Amino acid sequence: MNVLLVTDAYPPEIRSASHLMQEMAEELRSRGHGVTVVTSYPQYNLTTELQGKAFDEFSVENGINVIRVRTLPHHKVNFVMRGVSQLIMPYIFSSKINKYLTTKVDIVIVYSPPLPLAMVGKMIKTKCRSKFILNVQDIFPQNAIDLGILNNPYLIKFFEWIERKAYENADKITVHSEGNKNFLIQKKQISSDKLYTLYNWIDIRPYRTAHATGSFRKKYELEGKFIFLFAGVIGPSQGLDLIIKAANELREISDICFLLVGDGTDKSRLARMAESYALNNVIFKPFVSKEKYPDLVKEADVGIVCLSNRNKTPVVPGKILGYMAASVPVLAFMNKESDVHLLIKEAECGYSAVSDDYKKAVNLIIKIYNEKGKLKQYGENGFKYVLNHYEKSVCIDNLEKLF
Repeated sequence: MNVLLVTDAYPPEIRSASHLMQEMAEELRSRGHGVTVVTSYPQYNLTTELQGKAFDEFSVENGINVIRVRTLPHHKVNFVMRGVSQLIMPYIFSSKINKYLTTKVDIVIVYSPPLPLAMVGKMIKTKCRSKFILNVQDIFPQNAIDLGILNNPYLIKFFEWIERKAYENADKITVHSEGNKNFLIQKKQISSDKLYTLYNWIDIRPYRTAHATGSFRKKYELEGKFIFLFAGVIGPSQGLDLIIKAANELREISDICFLLVGDGTDKSRLARMAESYALNNVIFKPFVSKEKYPDLVKEADVGIVCLSNRNKTPVVPGKILGYMAASVPVLAFMNKESDVHLLIKEAECGYSAVSDDYKKAVNLIIKIYNEKGKLKQYGENGFKYVLNHYEKSVCIDNLEKLF
């Protein structure tokens, strides 16, 4: 079948969504499908050596046709600009699809957010009589309402209308956890026949071959430290103030450090916050490449997942799977609705708490720090759980059944 994958995120941009979409595209291609990806032109979350590099609008990468589309700025800008850019994005994407795509599309898969890209799925479905699968990762506009980003009642009604049309137009809607599925059934009245739980997957092979060589510890001057690692987008949704406050409480434990690797709209504010506390146990570093990321994770003692308690949807951040695949214990501070709490409990790979009290976070950090003899077992438990439930080929098997 000919598959069109519509996504804002794709390598070389470094985001969990980018890696997820590339792995989907490459796995489908290896199974004999013709795959075309249409995505935004790389501008954000790039490694230092790729910043300012020019990319072709159309290229063939590992047998996959990739169309990269220049759009208005939609990251690291104010929310009004982001909203305008996302509303225009479907029309720009569609014009480039018409320019470069010469084959009939059998399946169009749209990754959301941004939700307006679902309009591309509808356009392709109508033009090619394709099947349209909407892959919902964040439930918008609910997540923006919860975070206080969206509070104008007219804009809320407008985006809820876009959301309703997106769900109506899709033949199947995939979500990454049972909690998200139940949320859409109960809160959005989506028929259970249209909804399908498709776990986010991970390619475990790079983590199997990765080694804790100590190169990152040496590079960051963290040799001998007990490293709590957060790696990913550093934005308001993550609620990383909690980590900075916890670090302030734990400053007397000399070997504990918090390594925050990534970038985002909240990074500079959090760095100023750490500086105001005069903390030397919080280290900020830029993104590392996808290829080097497994080695980075292997060198951590504990992986941190964090999400603001203002979120009210059952989201499961993709970075947790990377920690588990690397056999690294997990410490999660999540909103109470998140399915991460159940995941960690079932996998027995660490601990979780509701992200509403940094004092609770401090207690859990101390608890897992004092359980050094159990860390290996937590890591092994996480790896086994990922292998059985989230391994890439298992999840793509389930996606293919929807075709």
